Parts: sequence; structure tokens; C-alpha cells
Amino acid sequence: MDPSPHDAASRAQELQRNWYGEPLGDLFRRLIGDLGLNQARLAGVLGLSAPMLSQLMSGQRAKIGNPAVVQRLQALQDLAGHVADGSVTSSEATSRMDDIRQSSGSSVLTGTTHSSSSGSAAGTARHVVRDIQSLLRAVASAEEIAEAANTLASSHPQLAEFLHVYGAGRTAEAIAHYEAHQG
Repeated sequence: MDPSPHDAASRAQELQRNWYGEPLGDLFRRLIGDLGLNQARLAGVLGLSAPMLSQLMSGQRAKIGNPAVVQRLQALQDLAGHVADGSVTSSEATSRMDDIRQSSGSSVLTGTTHSSSSGSAAGTARHVVRDIQSLLRAVASAEEIAEAANTLASSHPQLAEFLHVYGAGRTAEAIAHYEAHQG
């Protein structure tokens, strides 16, 4: 018996929660609102087709297959945080979105989306954590990272914890871990 479309979408959204920390529909809607975009503009900045974005949002597809798109998504999340905290204006955000759109993804993490002028330790921790998460999730799914962490748990418990927290956990948990291990 084939699963219903609703069951398949629910499964895809659960996978997205594991891989990206939340369903992509929620994440994309938040970025659209925070950055004043529409779906077509968001798709263009990410380097996705509008139908692919729609399929990811609805749970018809679970995973972003292109690591460069994942990194652009991370850069947009960081940019939205800067807009929210007031360290980036709307006009600056528009320019930065153009830079993100034109990036190949590999330079996004060290590009213009990271501003050391934000001045807050929490902002810095968030950037570091998001960079680590993005890099880990670009090479493996959260499930694969969790499996690797479980394999390492008995022989290398601290490394296993790192992989669990940053590769398969939520951003808030990773920030707390990062801040607890600083100093």
C-alpha cells in the first residue's frame, strides 16, 4: 500500500527537521517575511527553480541536493538575523542578497554576510555555529552525522557529542554548547 500524499509530506517534513533544524516550509516563509521577499525572489537568490522551492516547502521533496544552495540558505538565515538585530539595513540586505545569489556557495561562509561590526558575542557564537552546521550538513544529512556520532561514542565521546550537537541538533543547542566550551 502506497503512503498517502499527506503521509509522504509529513515524512519529508520530519526529514527536513532532522537535516535543517525545521521544515523548509517554515524556514522559507520566515525568510520571506524577514527579508521582504516573495517566493520567486527567494528561489532566485537560492539558485532553485520556483517549482523546486514550492516542492520543498510543501514536503513533496525532502532534501536540497546542491550543497551550494544549502550554503546560500545559511547565508540568508544569517542575513535575516542581521536585519532583525538592526546591524544591516534593508538596502544593504538587498545588495547582500545579490552577492549571495551570485556566489557559488563555497565563498558564502567567508563572504559579506558575516559582519564583525555586529559586536555581540551572541552574534559571533551564532555565526560560528551556523558555519559549522552548514559545513557538516553540506557533506552529510543529520541522520548520517548522528549515525557517525553513535559509532564514535564509545571511543571518542567528546567528538561524538560535537557531531550530535552541531550536525544533528538544533541551532540553539549548538550555540549553548559553543558558549559553554569557550574560555
